[in-house]
Formats: sequence, structure tokens, C-alpha cells
Amino acid sequence: QVQLVESGGGLVQAGGSLRLSCGASGFSLDNYAIGWFRQAPGKEREGVSCASSSGLGTDYADSVKGRFTISRDNAKNTVYLQMNSLKPEDTAVYYCASSWYYYCSGYGPNEYNYWGQGTQVTVSS
Repeated sequence: QVQLVESGGGLVQAGGSLRLSCGASGFSLDNYAIGWFRQAPGKEREGVSCASSSGLGTDYADSVKGRFTISRDNAKNTVYLQMNSLKPEDTAVYYCASSWYYYCSGYGPNEYNYWGQGTQVTVSS
């Protein structure tokens, strides 16, 4: 059974850091780009970051550039999102998803096939 599982969310004060993990079971991540998304209450889901299958190609939303870093360890079948200098507006449920492609092609919902269940990140002011 193909499954993506996020972990690492929690409650943190503004300015703090968290590292999210996205682990896969039932398939190997190393052939696919992986995206991180988030959805805050009352808002649409937005793409946050993406890493190509090799990890050499990355992309970030303007709102997180310079603060978030995506990385992957294909040997562990895991993708990470290091989040630093967190702000209250980063509060959301964070999801990872695997792309149909090996490269980052954007954040359209049809470009991703498998999704995790999400992990809550809450940043207090």
C-alpha cells in the first residue's frame, strides 16, 4: 500500500524552528519530485516547496524563501522541510505529496498523485 506520512509538526513560538519529515512506504521516492504544501483555516492550499528526485532542483514559495529548506535522503526514503524563523502566518496543516514527474513542475493538484495526511504546525506570537 502506497503511503506518505508527515511528522514533526507542533507548537512553536515565533522565531523558532521545526523540521518536518515526509516518509514513504509502499514505493520509492527517489524517482519523483516531492512537494510540500500547506493549508491554513479558511484559506486555499498553497505550494510551499518542491525538491526534484535528485534533490538538486528545488523551488520555494516567495513567502518562505530564505527561511525554509527542503532536502531529501533517498536512502531513507524521506524528504525534509527545515523551517526556521517561523512566523504566526506559517500556521497551517502541512502536507507532502509525490509528483508524477522527477522534476518540480509546479504546485497544481493534478501534478501530484500521492498525498500524506498532514501535520499541524502552529506558530504562536
